[in-house]
Amino acid sequence: MLPQALPRAARATAPRALASRRYASHGAHYNEPTGNLFGEPPLAPGQKRKWEWWEPLWYFGMYGGMAAAAVGLYFKPDTSIKTWALKEAKARMEARGEATDYASYKAAKEGA
Repeated sequence: MLPQALPRAARATAPRALASRRYASHGAHYNEPTGNLFGEPPLAPGQKRKWEWWEPLWYFGMYGGMAAAAVGLYFKPDTSIKTWALKEAKARMEARGEATDYASYKAAKEGA
């Protein structure tokens, strides 16, 4: 009985499965273009567009954040290893009494 019921069940469900495929939608698969930017109708001559409540927050937040980041990056401390090593070498040379700039080194060489 099972071998006969299986093909009959497969035949009964196959047409229903094909007929019920709608690919999760009906009608047009995209919004038809209207020619208006963001779906807003064009304004009458002489009128200005009124901002939505979130637009000033977005502009001031975005560009204010960029300005704050630029100022922060400009004034950040120099923490590179080369800068530290140069300062350390200069301090050690001055502690030993050696010349640390080229002009005094050249004068010391010529005087010796």
